[in-house]
Amino acid sequence: MRLTIKKLTQIVFSSVLLLLAACAPHSTNYSIGGTVTGLVGTGLTNSLVLQDNGGDNLTVSANGGFTFATKITGCNGSTSASGVSSTSCGVYSVSILTQPLGLTCTVTNGSGTATGNVSNVLVNCTGTSSSASQHFAYVANAGDGTVSQYTIASNGSLAAMTVQTVAAGTEPYSITVDPLGKFAYVANAGSNNVSEYTIDTTSGALTLTGAVAAGTTPYSITIASISGQEYAYVANEGDNTVSQFTVGATGILTPMNPSTVTSGTNPYFVTVDPAVKYVYVANEGSNTISQYAIGIGGALTPMSTAAVAAGPNPYSITIASISGQEYAYVANSNYANQVNNSSSISQYTLGINGALTPMNPATVASGTNPVSVTVDNSGQYAYVANYGSNNVSQYTIGSGGALSAMSTATVAAGTNPYSITIDPLSQFVYVANYGGYTVSQYTIGAGGGLAPIASATAVAAGTHPISVITAQ
Repeated sequence: MRLTIKKLTQIVFSSVLLLLAACAPHSTNYSIGGTVTGLVGTGLTNSLVLQDNGGDNLTVSANGGFTFATKITGCNGSTSASGVSSTSCGVYSVSILTQPLGLTCTVTNGSGTATGNVSNVLVNCTGTSSSASQHFAYVANAGDGTVSQYTIASNGSLAAMTVQTVAAGTEPYSITVDPLGKFAYVANAGSNNVSEYTIDTTSGALTLTGAVAAGTTPYSITIASISGQEYAYVANEGDNTVSQFTVGATGILTPMNPSTVTSGTNPYFVTVDPAVKYVYVANEGSNTISQYAIGIGGALTPMSTAAVAAGPNPYSITIASISGQEYAYVANSNYANQVNNSSSISQYTLGINGALTPMNPATVASGTNPVSVTVDNSGQYAYVANYGSNNVSQYTIGSGGALSAMSTATVAAGTNPYSITIDPLSQFVYVANYGGYTVSQYTIGAGGGLAPIASATAVAAGTHPISVITAQ
């Protein structure tokens, strides 16, 4: 068979292309990651921010494994397939952009040239002198429109500051502190706004700087910090929305566009997961939990499954991160049914996309009318304030995140405990007693059991203390 010149040329040309492809250097994308250890106290909420090669910021809010979102390009030969010099192919350099409050973190095995996926970068965090610095507590008093402010002694006992209270709006229902401990915010259910404060870095005293409008009857507020930028979210019980704000450099809140997203019926409580990727809202009226992803600029987007079922009248929700896996716990007050009380705590596992999946069992028993739930920073213990039985339920957290009542299942609180929180170093627990006008205070003992602080079982607050938070 004779070959024409045209066919011969085509064959030769194809062969050359195949030869060039075989000889060309190949590039492969490699992931860069490792392990974070030593995050404790405020380090778990005032998040560590890592960088690779001076960018690709990664916020880390829990001990365990991490992986940067952007892979790097490795190559063989003098150039990569994209023409990148071999001097930059596969190069990675992990550094710390933001240290967590009260801790100093260092990087080991942080740089090199990848020839495969990298998973041995070690980030270890240890306490600094600021870990022993003064801690503070703040209580929103719904009945008199004030915020009580305290210093926390080394034994955990609260002492009222020289100026014992500062003004808030009408019916302040919720108080929170930003992750960096610079600003405080109060959701005022009666005046439909959020009070804004700066925190004195030495004394902890609050200074009112202004207020911003929220939705109707704002019940709860939380702050998220993402790569150095903070955002605020407010659950508006009266109009079934969540307001969303950007936090400015001086702590002033600016509404996003859009300024609200829809929630379930009567949203009572809003929280952010430790990894700062998702937001969850407890809807007391529809017995559900709304779930959102945090997008660019902090804006919330409902997940494909916008809400999951909870128990009767869910009042609050908290998220725990344990060995890189997150879990959610919801206090179902069952407040609408005083005759047949089946109060409980719902427990969920968070999927890779943040969606909540009920555990098996889906609930555990609590005291009467549980209204507030929190988890210690180690992820070992959970505590629940029971409004109707005037006590605190205490649990250990087992494998898979399931709660188990401690051998001493409850400890006494004051009258109508409404809010419970843990100090920044997970040594002490505080409970705002709505009907008793006091704050109960406890130490966390071996095994997580609570014991009243001997020097002062409770301290005075304002009228109807409804929310308590601590700061460093």
